[in-house]
Amino acid sequence: MNSLEVSLTPAEFAEIKSRDLGNTTCVVFDILRATTSMTNALANGAEAIIPVSEISEAIAVYEKDNDVLLAGERHGHRILKDQTGSVDFVFGNSPREFTADKVAGKTIVTTTTNGTRALQACSGAKQVLIGSFLNLSAVANWIAQNKPENLLLVCAGTFEEAAYEDILAAGALADLVWAHYCAGKITDSTHIARQIYQLSKRDLTGAMQFARNGRTLMNVPDLRDDVAFCLRQNIFDFVAEMKGGRIRQITK
Repeated sequence: MNSLEVSLTPAEFAEIKSRDLGNTTCVVFDILRATTSMTNALANGAEAIIPVSEISEAIAVYEKDNDVLLAGERHGHRILKDQTGSVDFVFGNSPREFTADKVAGKTIVTTTTNGTRALQACSGAKQVLIGSFLNLSAVANWIAQNKPENLLLVCAGTFEEAAYEDILAAGALADLVWAHYCAGKITDSTHIARQIYQLSKRDLTGAMQFARNGRTLMNVPDLRDDVAFCLRQNIFDFVAEMKGGRIRQITK
């Protein structure tokens, strides 16, 4: 029997990592803003993205290969020399930073508060896909074509709490693939996410009043436009997969 499950909070990361995910496809959502930034960077020609949990890990990769570009945030702001002890990161975590003139042909090493933790929790899965509103239909189409037996939608959350925008996006994907899984095992968390999406789908921007991250970004003038950017739907028609610790496009 196939299954569709949503992981709502970072408290579940340890349990996910301990599970046998050999027959499970995971889709990771960090809508504001890590997985959206990854998707936009790849769309603009980045060769690959290497997610790491710690700043020190990113610096270690950079010291071995100065051609990589460092990206990352802590508490929503770009990582600077006073945090690394050596270099400023080129990018923060705004998807609007990852323009073609800066990232085409490049490998990016990124570390974020929750997004990279969520990805690493899923590292034992059969496939790990990157979820965003920017390419949600492409991800749904990939799922329809490849028919993974078990589908786990992982919400990165904020620190140790759930994030409304991640649950909203997971619910949107659950809604798109519902017909493929409704005869199997559907968890309560999946119903919760889908219900939230169905209540909010006509006004995603308005729904950000319920999202702490959305409210926070809206109150920072330089980051306010990130919210609208991250809620744009289906502007890219590719899927990105993390494999061997690197995220790349797998469909054009």
